[in-house]
Amino acid sequence: MKNAILCAAFCLSLPLSAQQTATVNIHADQGSRIIPKEIYGQFAEHLGTCIYGGLWVGEDSPIPNTQGYRTDVLEALKRLKVPVMRWPGGCFADEYHWMDGIGPKENRPRMVNNNWGGTVEDNSFGTHEFLNLCELLGCEPYISGNVGSGSVEEMAKWVEYMTSEQGSPMAKLRLENGREKPWKVKYFGVGNESWGCGGSMRPEYYSDLYRRYSTYCRNYNGNQLFKIASGASDYDYNWTEVLMRNIGHRMDGISLHYYTVLGWTGSKGSATQFSDEDYYWTLGKCREIEEVVKRHMAIMDRFDPKKQIALLVDEWGTWWDEEPGTVPGHLYQQNTLRDAFVASLTLDIFHQYTDRIKMTNIAQIANVLQSMILTRDDKMVLTPTYHVFEMYNVHQDATYLPAEVECTYKEVRDRRRVPLVSATASRDQEGRIHISLSNVHLTDTEEVTVRLEGLKAKSVEGRILTSERIDDYNSFDQPARVQPKAFKDARITNEGLRVKLPAKSIVTLEVK
Repeated sequence: MKNAILCAAFCLSLPLSAQQTATVNIHADQGSRIIPKEIYGQFAEHLGTCIYGGLWVGEDSPIPNTQGYRTDVLEALKRLKVPVMRWPGGCFADEYHWMDGIGPKENRPRMVNNNWGGTVEDNSFGTHEFLNLCELLGCEPYISGNVGSGSVEEMAKWVEYMTSEQGSPMAKLRLENGREKPWKVKYFGVGNESWGCGGSMRPEYYSDLYRRYSTYCRNYNGNQLFKIASGASDYDYNWTEVLMRNIGHRMDGISLHYYTVLGWTGSKGSATQFSDEDYYWTLGKCREIEEVVKRHMAIMDRFDPKKQIALLVDEWGTWWDEEPGTVPGHLYQQNTLRDAFVASLTLDIFHQYTDRIKMTNIAQIANVLQSMILTRDDKMVLTPTYHVFEMYNVHQDATYLPAEVECTYKEVRDRRRVPLVSATASRDQEGRIHISLSNVHLTDTEEVTVRLEGLKAKSVEGRILTSERIDDYNSFDQPARVQPKAFKDARITNEGLRVKLPAKSIVTLEVK
């Protein structure tokens, strides 16, 4: 059919289901805010096998590598278009002394990772290894500085080591270690979770420490630091209030951490074995992040009505019980289609608030929590969450298009309500419209009417992520069980599109 649907056939055995209806109104002729690519940020902590075995194997490893970085992981991350990566923690950051991780690897001192399983850390992956990785990926580094157990001098010298031109003492040391040209480091966190593992501080005390430490984080040779204060956990609105009052515009951004867990079960819950009720409750908990960020932003608005201070959700995602048989404290968990929905619904929410939210970092990039990638020896698996981030990367640096969703809701325990359809849309620099739609219902198809105000669609193509069961995941034996396929059930109408969304499916469409 000429000028109709340009896509390949999608064939997947799905159970028969009932059908719901929903409407998505997209204002394709509007939109003034850009979705910062940093919304799709990643997080790599010295935790379990995230760094060692996940990103880094060393140049002498029998595992194929590029300058010590796993080649398979490196190529997968390039396809993901990672915009920014946070390192070295997390809780590890406030026990990390950066000078232990520079110089000849055989001379670097060992340390015990007290936060995560008591693992011995050999410091073979340090400042050079991380910043060179960011250069290979073309992403911005986000460094978390040590306030909890480090000194002002230590932090100041780290900034100098990374960013100053020749002539300074730290630049001379950097040259001795093989790097003449300074790196560009934009994002710098002054501490991490200072209310907890970063020092168990009160917000008033941390505010004073931030003012002191950040003073000595200087801008060298045109490198402009974006300084980030250690912000609140979840519902601690007082922390944000105190930091906005006592630090104010001395910070460029303030962080926020929010994890989705099954708190009502008595444990965090299994990553792969859960009931339908668990699934819907999880989505309700994940969507609760919208109310949390709105309340933190309301506090920020009182002190900063011009929105000059950014909110950075630099830790988010699912946190389940560790997989049986894995090392305690390494936080290794599998990643099912349920996790993919947590990612898609959360990203849909972040897109709406980019007037204040300028970066987010899912935890974590490999082998830890809601990871993009799982590795075992020389094998690699891409998780369902990876596929969501890859399908959604068309929204990076695109213009956000306002949208309203009209659909039915499902009531779950604790008075949570879960909309059965979620949506987000953007327009890229070539004028293409990308629409991401999620049908969270476990059994029912959604017939979705997409109204495109101000646009006459000429063609549409898309991809779909779904599987037979909501607890399906990719394993080392079956690495391709959950992966995107071509999608054909979208047709052009006079008002926009008619999309037939199968149960438990995530779709991204491209409209021209």
